[in-house]
Parts: sequence; structure tokens; C-alpha cells
Amino acid sequence: MFYRPGVTDHGLPYDPFKACVVPRPIGWITTLNNDGSTNLAPYSQFNNINFDPPMVMFSSNQTPEGSRKDTVINIERQGEFTWSLATWDLREQVHISSAAVPYGRDEYDIAKLSREAGQTLKTPMVAESPVKFECKYHSTIRIPGKGAMGTVDIIIGEVVGVHISDSVLTDGKLDILKTKPIARCGYYQYAVISGTDQVFDMIPDDPRMRSGLEGSVKANRAMLNAQ
Repeated sequence: MFYRPGVTDHGLPYDPFKACVVPRPIGWITTLNNDGSTNLAPYSQFNNINFDPPMVMFSSNQTPEGSRKDTVINIERQGEFTWSLATWDLREQVHISSAAVPYGRDEYDIAKLSREAGQTLKTPMVAESPVKFECKYHSTIRIPGKGAMGTVDIIIGEVVGVHISDSVLTDGKLDILKTKPIARCGYYQYAVISGTDQVFDMIPDDPRMRSGLEGSVKANRAMLNAQ
């Protein structure tokens, strides 16, 4: 099949575009409201974009009314945010925190989650999550689109603090089989990595590529110093 998005009809009962780009990691983002309360929301258009320095991004559509999301407004005002890994054990809390609630209504309380203070920033993190980032706001890229929800804000942040529970480390590596991260798929579907048959290695011969795939700051700095 072939169709031109927004020009020709794909002829399917459900739009396939977002189901093509899968699985997507979830940005479970905490920000501070202007009254000091916390705002927690998941964003499925999230990823890392660099490792030295480590940086992440997420994309936020506007509301159906054409307003920017509270998360975006809070980050630009406060200059920071935190990310907490969305896991299988916390899947229901992730779902609950996605609901649209009035500004100032705290999703931590609604989802019965605990706040963990950071080491470098004011914004708390989800204590129950085994992996968390503290992020300083870097910039916003605003992309206009069609209709109220078509316009998106791409938020970029620098990771200035990384928290990893010792319980999810195995032989010096973050063990994905212990964290059981959930990922966004198409339509209303999610996926989870939970079995050894779902993880495999493909290691490149070039050590320079290995350092990049691993995201090794130490190896990157060593290559830089060797130049």
C-alpha cells in the first residue's frame, strides 16, 4: 500500500503512521508548577540525543484547545525537569499520570507515588522508579503543524545527574531484564522487555563505534585527547 499523509486516504480503519515507528521509550517527566506542586506526565516521543554531554529530548503536542502543555510551560519557567524510567511494575501509575487534570492537581498524589529529592536540582523524581535523570533545560524547538494538536514543542535537556538503583545492576551493567522497561507501540499498545530471548548483542569490530554505541564518555575523551 502507499498513501500521502494528509493528502490521500490510507484506506485503513486506523492511521498506521505512529505504529510504524516502534517501540518508543517513554519520557516520564516531572516538573514543578508555579505553586511548588509537582506535575508528572508520560511522553512517548522521547529519546537521548547525545552522550557527551548526555542530552535527552521529548516532543509535546498542544492540547485540543490549542494550549501548550503544563510540562513545557513549567520547564521553560523553572529551567529544569527530571525523567524517571517507566517500568512494567509501574505501568498502571504511568497510565494514571497520563490523564488530563486541572493545573496544580498533583499526579504523584493521584497515582500514589513517592517523591525522591534530587542531588543537583529542585525537581523531585519518582522514588519507585529504578533509574532517574536530573535534567537542566537547554532549548525548545517549536514546530507548527495542522490544527490545535498539530503544533509541537520539542524540549531538549542536559542530563546533570543520573540515579541508578543497585538492585538493577548486574556485573557492572544496567540490567534491562531487571528494570523491565515499557515502551510505546502503535495505537493503544505497549511492550515490555522481560525475557532473555528478547535481548541480543551485535558488537561492531571498530572500537570507536563501540565507544559510541556504549555511550562511553571516558572512551570518547581518550580519543579526543589522542588527536
